[in-house]
Amino acid sequence: MTELDARQFEARFRELLSSQETRQDNAGCVQCETSSGCTSSTFCRHSRALVRCHYCVECEQCTDSSHCQGSRALLSCHHCMDTQSSVSSSYLVRCAAMAHCTYCMGCVGLSHKDFHILNQPYDRSTYFELSRKLLRQLERGA
Repeated sequence: MTELDARQFEARFRELLSSQETRQDNAGCVQCETSSGCTSSTFCRHSRALVRCHYCVECEQCTDSSHCQGSRALLSCHHCMDTQSSVSSSYLVRCAAMAHCTYCMGCVGLSHKDFHILNQPYDRSTYFELSRKLLRQLERGA
């Protein structure tokens, strides 16, 4: 192994980052034609830099996630919408920085929580009633 000084390390690291950011081809993907820079993903559309993701739409830099839409930087998340920087969570809507959560809407920074809206807990039936109502209103732009 050749010697590497800090300057060489930094230069090579910047090269690697740049090549990853500009990569357009998909590797080992199935029907991800409208996506770019994806690896081992299937049936994703209008997405970029996904790894082992399935059925994701308009997502970026997600890994091991499925059925997500409009999301960014997810790891092992499923059925999330307009969510970012979250891990091992499912059924999140417009959330950020979540870990191991399910059925949350408009939440930020929660861990191991279920049935929350704007970081406030709700019982299961109230959560679904409120979230359904809010989603309809948000879709209409109210």
